[in-house]
Amino acid sequence: MSGSLYVVATPLGNLGDMAPRAVETLKSVALICAEDTRHSRKLCAQFGIATPLVSLHDFNERERQDDLLARLAAGADLALISDAGTPLISDPGYRLVRAVRRAGMPVYAVAGPSALTAALSVAGLPTDRFVFEGFLPAQAAARRAHLGTLAGETRTLVFYESPHRLAASLADMAAVLGVEREAAVVREITKRFEEGRLETLGSLSAWAAAGVRGECVIMVAGVPPSSGIGEEAVRVLTVLLGELPLRQAASLASEITGVSRKALYAHALSLKGGEQDLDKE
Repeated sequence: MSGSLYVVATPLGNLGDMAPRAVETLKSVALICAEDTRHSRKLCAQFGIATPLVSLHDFNERERQDDLLARLAAGADLALISDAGTPLISDPGYRLVRAVRRAGMPVYAVAGPSALTAALSVAGLPTDRFVFEGFLPAQAAARRAHLGTLAGETRTLVFYESPHRLAASLADMAAVLGVEREAAVVREITKRFEEGRLETLGSLSAWAAAGVRGECVIMVAGVPPSSGIGEEAVRVLTVLLGELPLRQAASLASEITGVSRKALYAHALSLKGGEQDLDKE
């Protein structure tokens, strides 16, 4: 019989969120694969876990894989943890889990904290449909280009962001998705200085420019239903609204997509929350 791989969620910050089953699992396995063994060693010490640790991160996951598969095949149980939260959600482990599955050996989830779902639960934005985008590109041009592909998305958008890039990312979101687009930022989840804000992208951009600390989750409201003008037309219009006045953006979007200028203008007004007459602007 082969061993099993347990994917174990660990606290985001508050150690009181450590589940009893997570502690029991980490104590019982033969080896813990950790993103950063220095960080995880402190967690293990807190809960009296003496199991050996081995590092498993983006730069060594491929080379560690064969050894870990051999251990499992020989009957050893292993655990996988990240620095905080649920492994694989913008953290290492995908290659290992996939390899174990392909080898026909069992993988079990030891469920617990996740920054993604925790932030969504307190953001105040729609949660019935959302899309997780992880971390945006570090370079401004690539970041704006990627945001442009999401401009017409009707689902709530969820991003992770580091504190030193938060202001730049929010500024680019405001420019590409619109300063009036509703959005939320939750930072330092479960920690002493946890904070959540539900405002517009323009307002959040100005707030972040003053300097913000802590790991952050950004959530952006999706665009309203397009009333039949089509997702591509919505995407083009939303990008243009980040650079041009309403009337000019609607006209240019109409030329590009062939959709009625009046319909595009009406949709632009719904995005901006205004009530202007097309012929009187």
